Amino acid sequence: MLVDEAIIHVRSGRGGNGASLFRREKSIMKGGPDGGDGGRGGHVILVGDSHLDTLVEFQHRPHLFAKSGENGSRKKSHGADAPDLFVKVPLGSIVHDAETDEFVCEILEEGQQHVVAQGGRGGWGNDRFKTSTHQAPTESEPGGEPVERTLRIELKLIADIGFVGMPNAGKSTLLGKSSRANAKVGDYPFTTRTPQLGIAELPGDRRIVLADIPGLIEGASEGAGLGHDFLRHIERTKAIMHLVDLAPLDGSKPAENYRTIRAELHAFSPALAEKPELVVFTKIDLVPEEERAKRIRRLATEIGLGKGEEPVVISSATGEGIRELLERAYAMVKGTEAPTEWRRV
Repeated sequence: MLVDEAIIHVRSGRGGNGASLFRREKSIMKGGPDGGDGGRGGHVILVGDSHLDTLVEFQHRPHLFAKSGENGSRKKSHGADAPDLFVKVPLGSIVHDAETDEFVCEILEEGQQHVVAQGGRGGWGNDRFKTSTHQAPTESEPGGEPVERTLRIELKLIADIGFVGMPNAGKSTLLGKSSRANAKVGDYPFTTRTPQLGIAELPGDRRIVLADIPGLIEGASEGAGLGHDFLRHIERTKAIMHLVDLAPLDGSKPAENYRTIRAELHAFSPALAEKPELVVFTKIDLVPEEERAKRIRRLATEIGLGKGEEPVVISSATGEGIRELLERAYAMVKGTEAPTEWRRV
């Protein structure tokens, strides 16, 4: 399972110690202070990477420690600065201090960098303490302490497409059918309690990230069920795929189910309701073949789909319409035209 939140523990490098040494050579009887400075410890730096889609890597690598700077040495040689530790994160990552909840940074652009743990300063060697009246100082400084902190990284954008619909509209089944995800499927509400993500791959080395958002219910915008958490996840998608069950087993009316979801989206956030939406009629295999065309036309009219806004009709059980659906979804998110051979006539 891909995740949209991660906790990581970072620690910068300790600064190198300054050296307390004196010049000792055969031809020089009274060598002065000769100790060099320590090197700076490595910073921990977050870097935006557009090739990353999730935070799954941090599940296996939550501890990220930079190296310490080298100690100073004789001949006033400075210790080498430690290399900085660059940690790649997906674009859209929002970072907070996990202990104080203080906002740290937001990574939105390719290559954007932010230092989240500053390396310790290198300590001064005893040569730095020499003065006209203090010719043979023995004091030197230890390296600066590292910075250690726990960070919470949350993806502002978790997917290209977020599935919405009433519980049991077929979202988990569709995710498993159209991607590499293995979402839990069941015939009871709230099978999915957290967003499940999958990657759908299309010909031509194309792909889109899909998110199965837990089913919504009436009152979700006011916190009913798990409403606020669910709606918050939908905000982090580029577009919405609204699944409408053509043959709900609970006796509810598909058009009313559609309007209920739209009302909850708008009540929670008008901006959320204005996201691009692709309407999908699911479970066509459960509708008698002779009734299909009539039922599709009637439902499209009832929910107010205009000309050019026709739904995609699918069956996750048989695979009917899945390829067309993915092509339409990809075109909507990327702003391209869907291949003609996959468009509905």
